[in-house]
Amino acid sequence: MSGLDVEPANEESDAEREDNTIEVTPTDSVGDERETVDVDPIDEPLEGPEYVLYGGKGGVGKTTMAAATALDSARSGVRTLVVSTDPAHSLSDTYECDIPAEPGRIRDDVPLYAAEIDPEAAIERGQATLVGDGAEAPGGLGGLGEMLGDENPMDAIFGGGAMPGADEAAAMQLLLEYLDDPRFDRVVVDTAPTGHTLRLLQLPEVMDSMVGRIMQVRQRLSGMFEGMKGMFGGEEPPTEEHELEDLDVLRERIERLRAALRDPTRTDFRIVMVPEEMSVFESKRLREQLQEFDIPVGTVVVNRVMEPLSDVTEDVDGVFLQPDLEDCAFCQRRWDVQQGALMEAQELFRGPDVRRVPLFADEVRGEKMLEVVAACLR
Repeated sequence: MSGLDVEPANEESDAEREDNTIEVTPTDSVGDERETVDVDPIDEPLEGPEYVLYGGKGGVGKTTMAAATALDSARSGVRTLVVSTDPAHSLSDTYECDIPAEPGRIRDDVPLYAAEIDPEAAIERGQATLVGDGAEAPGGLGGLGEMLGDENPMDAIFGGGAMPGADEAAAMQLLLEYLDDPRFDRVVVDTAPTGHTLRLLQLPEVMDSMVGRIMQVRQRLSGMFEGMKGMFGGEEPPTEEHELEDLDVLRERIERLRAALRDPTRTDFRIVMVPEEMSVFESKRLREQLQEFDIPVGTVVVNRVMEPLSDVTEDVDGVFLQPDLEDCAFCQRRWDVQQGALMEAQELFRGPDVRRVPLFADEVRGEKMLEVVAACLR
């Protein structure tokens, strides 16, 4: 038991139940005027790896961290792409602008690009080689569609219906393409909540195995058609060589991604957590599972910590509202909860760099607040 005393509810009359109005009383402790906040800019290119991936439990602030990191990187002159693989995209809300499904520049003054991956749209456009619709990508899967006499070759392989994890496979294929794009010096990835992220990280292995099998089948069938050419007037097999080359390119990308994710000089996988027990447990599990993939965790970001901003960074000038740990009983109780969770998380903090982002009274949204968060992550 938690030791909390809960008063039993009294029986309500029907009239009382019908009145569900919630009365909201605004506080008068904070005026409408805000202090001017100045964040020291980066005078030189922001040092760091080529790839920064933010992962963790849902709702801990991964999108905020990815958006802030990408903005800070671009402001330092680094051509930066921020990509969201989370099906519930929120980059658009964080940046307060529309984010395209394919990489597009979202700022004119700094080299900042963004994309919210839409797997279904990619499949329809035929961009996902492994799961492309036969109508949009004729002869997909290295020409197996035509060779098997089926509109969609996945029907032949999976006995009808969609390929398991098709959306995630399509998202991974696009992510592979973006990570390999020479237009960008750094790619920052806002991943989906833990379960989706782990399946995404497993996909290089799955896709590599699948590509290998497809290529084997493709080559066997090509040899069969080659041997049967004479029987059908010397016609060429109904495939094109470039389709097999596409699979070769995909396989090479998979190998490069696998190597990059395991190289701490090129990739920083950052676990984002909040100082609460459930978030700590989830973060521990994520780190253990990443270790199984040989993916090192370079940074742990603890978000919404009840401490003054001045204790975290010296790059921000301004006055921020902070919890009153002397006279506010609620703040004191939350402080105790956070300290207990942080003690529980000590094992997570051994090895990786630890970055703290305070709990802000204001919503972290828009450029000014993202700059403040970015200063905490430097």
